[in-house]
Amino acid sequence: MAEKELPGGYRGPGPGEIAVVGLGPGGEEEMTPRARRALERAQVVVGYRTYVDLIAPLVKGKEILISGMTAEVDRCRQAVERAAGGARVALVSGGDPGVYGMAGLLLEILAAHPRAKGIKVEVIPGVTAATAAAAALGAPLAHDFAAISLSDRLTPWEVIASRIEHAAAADFILVLYNPRSRGRPDHLRRARDIILRFRSPETPVGVVRNAGRKGEETWIRDLATFLDLPVDMASTVIVGNSRTKVVDGRMVTPRGYRL
Repeated sequence: MAEKELPGGYRGPGPGEIAVVGLGPGGEEEMTPRARRALERAQVVVGYRTYVDLIAPLVKGKEILISGMTAEVDRCRQAVERAAGGARVALVSGGDPGVYGMAGLLLEILAAHPRAKGIKVEVIPGVTAATAAAAALGAPLAHDFAAISLSDRLTPWEVIASRIEHAAAADFILVLYNPRSRGRPDHLRRARDIILRFRSPETPVGVVRNAGRKGEETWIRDLATFLDLPVDMASTVIVGNSRTKVVDGRMVTPRGYRL
């Protein structure tokens, strides 16, 4: 089969491939070997600038396609277009690409693309913000937990509030993603007020900023006082359940073993 010209000057036979790569928290030491291999293999790397900057030494010399914070659809379309032309593409996503990441959107766009036939897709998992933050705090997720994003950019606040209420009532440990931003500074307080209807004010709450990255900071407070912490979009908040406790300065939720 004759080779054809690809965008960026690459040449290859037929459809290419897309690896949706979970980078984990961002530090190279937190990345899986499988993710590293996918980046090494890729000819084209597509991603949000912050994530691409974190892996700059690993993708040097490759074609890099960067876009901004709210351009997820554009990134996925770029990845599909390059792969449809025969390129090996790495679409990078922070944390795990299937947890508030790019994998689902990429698969939806791929399914509707007229030249998607034959494109191979591999979703490569990564360390999530929830597990990275939990490790920094101790072991708060040792029992059932629910992850809820407080961002209402794609989900109405009424839906988010209902999910918080039901998860809190069921005594799930709560992992709150996207807890506070300049555009929605009050969502975290509103979430806390809902949780207080079902939890004691003394319930342990852990906050981690830049989990797994340079400048990581951790705090353990309680449900009554944690709002005073510098929580932002780089933070993950973990609210304990009725059994969570602080043991030697670490947040622990017992699994239920007899001691």
